[in-house]
Amino acid sequence: MTPKFSRNLRSVLSVATGLDLSSPGRRVRILPAMLAGATVTLLNLGVQRLGWLQSWELGSFDSLVRLQPDAGRDPRLLIVGISEADIQALGRFPVSDGAIAQTLTKLQKYQPKVIGLDLYRDLPQPPGHEELLVKLKAPNVVAIAKMSDAESPGVPAPQGIPPDRIGFNDFVLDADGVVRRHLLSVSQANKTTVSSFSLQLALLYLKNSVQPTDSPVHPHQINWGKAEFVPLKSDSGGYANLDARGYQILLKYRSANNVARQVSMSQVLKGEIDPTWIKDKIVLIGTTAPSTRDVFLTPYSPVQKQTPKMPGVILHAQMLSQILSAVLEGRSLFWIWPQWAEILWNASWAVLGGVVAWRIVHPARAALVGGALLMGLLGISFAIFIEGGWVPLVSPALGLVVTGVGVSAYRKLYDAFHDCLTGLPNRDLFVECLGRAIAHNKGHHSYLFAVLFIDLDRFKVINDSLGHLVGDELLMAVVRRLRASIARADTVARVGGDDFAILARNVDLGNAIDLTDRIHQALIVPFDVRGQEVFVTASIGIAVGGEPTTTTREQPEHLLRDAHTAMYRAKALGTGRYQVFNASMHDLALERLRLETDLRMALKRREFLLHYQPFVSLASGRIIGFEALVRWQHPQRGLISPVKFIPVAEETGAIVQLGEWVLEEACRQLRLWEEMFDFDRPLIMSVNLSGKQFAQPDLVDRIQAILAETGLSAESLKLEITESVVMDDVESAIGVLKQMKALNVKLGIDDFGTGYSSLSYLSRFPTDTLKVDKSFVGLMELGEGENVAIVRTIVTLAHALGMDVIAEGVETAAQLARLRAIGCEYGQGYFFAKPLPSDDATALMASEPQW
Repeated sequence: MTPKFSRNLRSVLSVATGLDLSSPGRRVRILPAMLAGATVTLLNLGVQRLGWLQSWELGSFDSLVRLQPDAGRDPRLLIVGISEADIQALGRFPVSDGAIAQTLTKLQKYQPKVIGLDLYRDLPQPPGHEELLVKLKAPNVVAIAKMSDAESPGVPAPQGIPPDRIGFNDFVLDADGVVRRHLLSVSQANKTTVSSFSLQLALLYLKNSVQPTDSPVHPHQINWGKAEFVPLKSDSGGYANLDARGYQILLKYRSANNVARQVSMSQVLKGEIDPTWIKDKIVLIGTTAPSTRDVFLTPYSPVQKQTPKMPGVILHAQMLSQILSAVLEGRSLFWIWPQWAEILWNASWAVLGGVVAWRIVHPARAALVGGALLMGLLGISFAIFIEGGWVPLVSPALGLVVTGVGVSAYRKLYDAFHDCLTGLPNRDLFVECLGRAIAHNKGHHSYLFAVLFIDLDRFKVINDSLGHLVGDELLMAVVRRLRASIARADTVARVGGDDFAILARNVDLGNAIDLTDRIHQALIVPFDVRGQEVFVTASIGIAVGGEPTTTTREQPEHLLRDAHTAMYRAKALGTGRYQVFNASMHDLALERLRLETDLRMALKRREFLLHYQPFVSLASGRIIGFEALVRWQHPQRGLISPVKFIPVAEETGAIVQLGEWVLEEACRQLRLWEEMFDFDRPLIMSVNLSGKQFAQPDLVDRIQAILAETGLSAESLKLEITESVVMDDVESAIGVLKQMKALNVKLGIDDFGTGYSSLSYLSRFPTDTLKVDKSFVGLMELGEGENVAIVRTIVTLAHALGMDVIAEGVETAAQLARLRAIGCEYGQGYFFAKPLPSDDATALMASEPQW
């Protein structure tokens, strides 16, 4: 295979698969396809050697012959055919020697250069036998003979003709009876070489111009004029175990039925021919009548419905034209690649089929590309055929299809157990590996192993800020460091988006912790991804397998689950940590799962209720409003604290539906109180908004709809948001706050002082109230200290920004006195009242308390 062809094949591979095969990473990814291609090529080679593909290859040869353009008549040749009409006119077959002699006389009058008698004349066919023998002695006449073989004794040439003007019948039939080969010469037992009929005609025609010589490079190869006649071998082209005795070449057909001008014997005898058709030409005389059975199958036979066989004299014209065109014009003869080149050719297409199947997962697209490749193979093979080369077509096509189908099946199996991005085992395969480790432990009780569950901290931030492509590259970089950290016998798998699991074999807890430390150390070094420096930490959970105390829990899924549970515990304690699993973690996880399940059912069963804690004006001691606080009345576990279920609702997203219910119910309750009592000033209902609620795009529309539905005035509703919610995306938060403010609702910032608000942003928030966190209020009664100073600062800041202040967690008279002293307007806490059910809150208002 030439370097240029190799480059072109690489280009075809790249275009067809979208792969840069010069990339080391890509070469690794397509290694299974290449291995499959090599395996199929070896099998293909064995099948070829057994001859199982020969009939198909010969069929493809015939198809290519029929596809090649027709070269038209050879002007150097004339065929005088004995047709059915001639036989009927002469009244006999074989025709008489006299008729042949008369034909030769007529032809010689027009000075042909060579006459070839393609008729066996070893026995007299009177009348005119003696006259024929005289005519055959002319120096430009060549007669044909048939050599003896195992099946027939042979037919000698007429007596008296010298050996250099006798050629044997050079037809070689393949197993299917088709003539595809041309026998030029054979060596006899006496070490003499005899030439074929076509070769003798060519030698005589070219006698005074150019003669064949032995090749100085290849002793058994004939060089003649502009041609090199390379003999066939037993395994040339698509042949397998070919009988290549003698000097055989492939027959290059010139035309299906128009290889040379044809006239009938009757036309010659009647003088109905143009002398220019004969002068200095080669004239072949033979039978063209199908009834004589001197007809043979050719590559054109499948499409020649009426006369599928070609007369022998026309076949000899094909052979003779091939020799003359090659010697005089340099017209290409068939050449065959050496064995190593054919193997490389087959392997290239097999690998290409494997690469396409590996690269293109979608079956329809893979089939479409595979079909295009088969058409490309046919096109390349045909182009080579036109240039005179016969390369196998069926075996590379078979290799392409078989490898493609095999790799596609393997790819489906591989994809079922591997991650498509990293190539690591996926969860299913990891569980299978873990199961084998557990089984090994049952036979070797001293064998311990550990499962590490690794979660990359804040990976979503990297994806959202730098994009998923950068995130994918970062994951690949992390995988490389994980692989470098583990032992060769260990297994690392990708079990989630940014989750990995490691099976560390033959280790105890101490070794597992050492491995965890190595992983943390490996991740400390920042990653350089597309010029961006990225820092990554990981939370890791460890579950040790094989210990006697854990035998009852050791199912593969259970160990992976335990490591996952320990990872969540590590993440809850902060980033870049590890935790070793213990049974209490599992119990907590089960409790959490039950809580999540019950929470979703509670929304449907309306198990939630609201308690109301009053706000009190510190100046008048009167109730000015309430904060609505949600409670969960579980049918079996009783009243569940919000501290337990609100975080779960936040994580599961149930907080959105729950928060909307709280808002609607609180507005409805305040509207009911407004109808029951005649307030001096409107009461305020304060409702907390969660972060997920605040992020809802239709939040303002929902608030407006609830106000309209309940009939509550917007000025009576206060919505509270924590600092962390508004600081996640300040500009967007300011926009939402302004939309809510446009409804005339009041806005407050809850737990102020515990977050990380920027004062520059605080001045831009259209809020009405700052709510001082109870952690500061609770320590105020200890004297003039930093907590009193913090509260005083918050009050001063709020007043400067035109906002009022509510102090949470007021529980003592001393706290109340200090808050009044520093100018805080409102208070909320157990000193006034705990959160009350709606009936108790109604009774409290009816008593008109004053503190």
